[in-house]
Amino acid sequence: MRILALIENTTKKKELLCEHGLSLYLETEKRKVIFDTGASPAFAKNAKALGVDLSAVDLAVLSHGHYDHGGGLATFLELNSRAKIYLDQKAFGEYYANAPDGTKRYIGLDPALAEEPRFVFLRKDTILEEGMELFSEVTGDLFCASGNAQLLAQKEGCFFCDPFEHEQNLAIMEKGKRILIAGCAHRGIANILTHYQRKYNSWPDHVVGGFHLSGRSAACCEPPEFVVSLGNWLLKTGAMFHTCHCTGLEAYRSLKEVMGEKIEYLSTGSEIIIE
Repeated sequence: MRILALIENTTKKKELLCEHGLSLYLETEKRKVIFDTGASPAFAKNAKALGVDLSAVDLAVLSHGHYDHGGGLATFLELNSRAKIYLDQKAFGEYYANAPDGTKRYIGLDPALAEEPRFVFLRKDTILEEGMELFSEVTGDLFCASGNAQLLAQKEGCFFCDPFEHEQNLAIMEKGKRILIAGCAHRGIANILTHYQRKYNSWPDHVVGGFHLSGRSAACCEPPEFVVSLGNWLLKTGAMFHTCHCTGLEAYRSLKEVMGEKIEYLSTGSEIIIE
């Protein structure tokens, strides 16, 4: 299996764009998959530079209804005429973030896209095909990020803390290897992993995605002791972690000190081969 970061907050290659967003390209034995589309069309420009033909993608997954993961949806729909896009039924909700100046900034998806016929809106865990499943409804209060308090949902004119019911995760099983892919892990990566273990009676071998330990503002970074405790907890799963995006570089460095070779950073253009 191949996992390629089409866009992420950082890049080690000058010819590739980066932004506050995430898009991953996956190649399994059977399918070519896009997991999230970043914040803009930049993921598609990088895909071309990296030799990825987006028109050949078989299916797409949206992890949750925030612009930094679905901002490139319109571009993907233009470039690919056949793939279905799987997203939660609440992905097109009204989502906001508290801005430093006290205003509320819209961070949801473009509502003009909501009626796209290729969208498949999910209400429960869904098997996409043998060895590939989307799951949601994660509960628990292990290592919940304080930054979530700044992320809101709106309904009928009332704002409230986003419960992240629109978040889903991708589980893949191939050649005896178990892979878990998360977008931002707003529900908490430890809670997502605990849910995974209960559902599949096993920890994953590889975990890929953001852990939401920092936001766009430095003030949203989780305290070092929180990150260190999380790192020690993650080590107990035995998984290999490939993190990026909303984990943040500062938090990643703390995790690296604790987890050593069990964690790596996935920058734009980075590739993972799982055999």
